[in-house]
Amino acid sequence: MQTKPKECKISVVIPAFNEENAIALVLQEIPKEWVDLVVVVDNNSSDKTKQKAKAAGATVLEESFQGYGASCLCGINYLNQQDIKSDIIVFLDADYSDYPAQLPELVLPIIENKADMVIGSRALGVREQGSMTVPQVFGNWLATSLLRLFYNVKFTDLGPFRAIRTSSLNALNMQDKTYGWTVEMQVKAAKQKIRSIEVPVNYKNRVGVSKISGTVKGTFLAGYKILFTIFKNL
Repeated sequence: MQTKPKECKISVVIPAFNEENAIALVLQEIPKEWVDLVVVVDNNSSDKTKQKAKAAGATVLEESFQGYGASCLCGINYLNQQDIKSDIIVFLDADYSDYPAQLPELVLPIIENKADMVIGSRALGVREQGSMTVPQVFGNWLATSLLRLFYNVKFTDLGPFRAIRTSSLNALNMQDKTYGWTVEMQVKAAKQKIRSIEVPVNYKNRVGVSKISGTVKGTFLAGYKILFTIFKNL
């Protein structure tokens, strides 16, 4: 596989909430030769997530506002304040459900100037049985169908494993602090006509229990926020 150009700076942002059993596994599988900086944003964890992430070599930030989007925004703000700016930012979950080794497949289309945003699609990849709940699969289908209908973009997933050119990301002016983060990015990218593609990514059962899809309340709130975000931006 092609190697990363030295002049291209790639950073990874990993929101994390009570993932002490998974975070080190995620960090050790990130291909180090492709990544210049890994930022873990600890979102009020009550376990040893922060300590495990630091021990594994990540830069650890703390975000007190409880929310996936808030953690992502915290990571972005930190990277934008660095003297050496990132060219590409990759977002990756902390629960070990993604395959971090697939990171080059997400960033290569951006490096080769074929896209500005790349979504890792679990729908196109191989999913381990039970890794996504029925509401998750249906919700992704419904959301991506609405994106196609209202915004004329063809996505198959709202997958959290994604890469985006930093300049494009900053132009989106991301705002959502909770469950609507991923769909907000795709909606705004469509409206701004940012070049976006999908690549297949594999997906496995996460370590531990999901704080969103693992609860009825979380599933309902996530579904509501995703639909609200799609219609709000029309």
